[in-house]
Amino acid sequence: MRSTPTSLSASTALAALLVAGLTPLTLTAPASAATAKYHDDFNGDGYRDLVTAAPSATVGGQTDAGAVVVTYGSKSGISAARRTVVTQNTSGVPGTAEHGDSFGSALASGDLNNDGYADLVVSAPGEDLGTDADGGTVIIVWGGASGLSGGRTSADPAPTAHDRFGQTLTVGDFSGDGKPDLAVGSTGTDVQVSKGGFTKASGAASKYGITTPIRTGTGGAASLTSGDLNGDGPDDLVVSGTYHDGHTAYGAAMVFQGSAAGLAYQTVMAEDSETAAVGDINGDGYDDLLTGEYWGASEGNLGGSVSTHLGGATGVAPEPGRTIDQDTPGVPGADETNDYFGRSLSLGDVNGDGYADAAVSAFYEKIGSADLTGMVTLLRGSSSGLTASGAQSFSQDTDGVPGANESNDHFGSAVHLADLNGDGHADLSVGAHGENGADGAVWHLRGATTGLTTKNAITYGPSSLGVSTSGYPNLGDVLLP
Repeated sequence: MRSTPTSLSASTALAALLVAGLTPLTLTAPASAATAKYHDDFNGDGYRDLVTAAPSATVGGQTDAGAVVVTYGSKSGISAARRTVVTQNTSGVPGTAEHGDSFGSALASGDLNNDGYADLVVSAPGEDLGTDADGGTVIIVWGGASGLSGGRTSADPAPTAHDRFGQTLTVGDFSGDGKPDLAVGSTGTDVQVSKGGFTKASGAASKYGITTPIRTGTGGAASLTSGDLNGDGPDDLVVSGTYHDGHTAYGAAMVFQGSAAGLAYQTVMAEDSETAAVGDINGDGYDDLLTGEYWGASEGNLGGSVSTHLGGATGVAPEPGRTIDQDTPGVPGADETNDYFGRSLSLGDVNGDGYADAAVSAFYEKIGSADLTGMVTLLRGSSSGLTASGAQSFSQDTDGVPGANESNDHFGSAVHLADLNGDGHADLSVGAHGENGADGAVWHLRGATTGLTTKNAITYGPSSLGVSTSGYPNLGDVLLP
């Protein structure tokens, strides 16, 4: 609770007014801060902020230690001048930057302590914990009026059960109590959940683990995301990993339904997928599930595909409602081997029509003579779901996009849709972790009624954002979902 200090108690002030013959004002206690409006507004100014990670950045001479940059949103959008750089050498942030920590490998956010400011969750899955090599750690960096500062560790409650704790993260209110929870994945088949009601002094209110149908020894949770797929209030958890149906193993998105009693396994999606995103694609008030099968071959295409599962009162159906690849009429490009179409996904309403649109990366796309240069496609949401009508594609050779297509840029290593200037249109941020010999970079294109526009498009490299270019920082390898 934030209040203005005073030297008078309420009763003393009232007495003073009466003695002076003045009509007393009604004295009320200051209200508690409301939960942050946006899960990614870290300074509480009403604008969403962008978080870009360079998990291989050198910090204090330690290679692959990792760094994270927050560029704060505003009416004019983001700027390299309005930023905070966070590493494990930052004052108030737990730990020390060490070789191989990979701080920033996964990101999540939400107002975990309900103080009106979003908090940032950052993992360092390569962190050694005593003799536990690559045990992994998760750190909460607190939001505030001046932006991000200070933090605490969200400790692994089951360190002997897995390694690389924090390789995947998501925040959602899984119990529907109005307090965001934190879900953390690792190399194990479990997902650990820290219940909301966090405080800076003591962390989570409590913790529990859930067992998933991920096959043992296959690397654990490859991605985590959350949203209310059945409209009942609590968020549901989507875990992507290798699922075994008793006959074959395949990548799949597994849904755990949220409730006041916690998370319970519900169903698995039928397609062979590795990535997932959640948002309301058809505008019916239920979150929908978008999955990416970027390997391609098992879905009958070469370069990858995305599939939609529309939400409803009973949640999402295992069978996809529609699958789209680069041979779908209206989608730019062509379905080619190893394009990795669907490698990174994000949902947001770019044109302000009430339907979430999908940014889909093909970060291994070959364009002309540039191998593995990368491309990002925007697919439109509609009342009937995701459509290829009006699709747009962008690369570094698109007019107005800074830079040029070069081999191994990996434009689209991460994509993110969010309205960073408050105009009601989601903007597209794109990472390219291979840019300039693995320095990496991030691009920002604005949303408009007509879709994405390259007018006033900007790009930032590590130097302009205060990240060391020593070694291979890979800026843009990860963006906040």
